[in-house]
Amino acid sequence: MAVPLAFLIGLVFGTGIMVSGMANPAKVLNFFDIAGTWDPSLAFVMGGALTVALIGYRIVLRRPRPVLDTCFHLPTRRDLDPALIGGSALFGVGWGIAGFCPGGSIPALGLLRPQAAVFVCAMLAGMAIARRLRARRAAPRPRLS
Repeated sequence: MAVPLAFLIGLVFGTGIMVSGMANPAKVLNFFDIAGTWDPSLAFVMGGALTVALIGYRIVLRRPRPVLDTCFHLPTRRDLDPALIGGSALFGVGWGIAGFCPGGSIPALGLLRPQAAVFVCAMLAGMAIARRLRARRAAPRPRLS
């Protein structure tokens, strides 16, 4: 049951990304070009997504547990650490340069856009590098005596 439901949810999400234009890097870059060919339509997309999420979370979190899991997996930390701030800044810069974010790049692969393939490969490489750096930082260092 979980796999077909995940597939259906992904299909709905991908369709929403495609219909909203978030898989089109030109539309996204025009949203960021406030001094030039600004296209404010993505602000309405984001506002709609926030509204749906706000209502959805209020309804779903009233349940004692999720339908397909034993508990809700919600963040427990409330602080802003340097990794969160740096990652958010890097996400925004990458989105502004490439016109793709992870959510928009995956459906764009289905359009056979070479830019989407390059972006997804770069994103996967960045994820692998970040994972290695995090593991390296967490590993105990030998003491020199």
